[in-house]
Amino acid sequence: MGIIIKPIVTEKQTAITEKMANRYGFRVSPDANKLEIKKAIEDMYNVTVVDVNTINYAGKLKSRYTKSGVINGKQASFKKAIVTLKEGETIDFFSNI
Repeated sequence: MGIIIKPIVTEKQTAITEKMANRYGFRVSPDANKLEIKKAIEDMYNVTVVDVNTINYAGKLKSRYTKSGVINGKQASFKKAIVTLKEGETIDFFSNI
């Protein structure tokens, strides 16, 4: 599996991208470091990466009530990278649709 799992296209991340025109979010492999993420983004999208910020999210415990009783589970933990591109460069996630 590669370093970049998928781009993050949520309302919150889209608002950040519109406010700061050159910041994009990606879900990345938990064992990837900033240099590997930078190289992977540059190779995949042909852009110049200026800065990479990473965030590790721990999985949350979830429980729900059913007819047969309480079911306990856990959401998966993941790592997110916020990538800042060189001024004037953009990434179009919807060009292949």
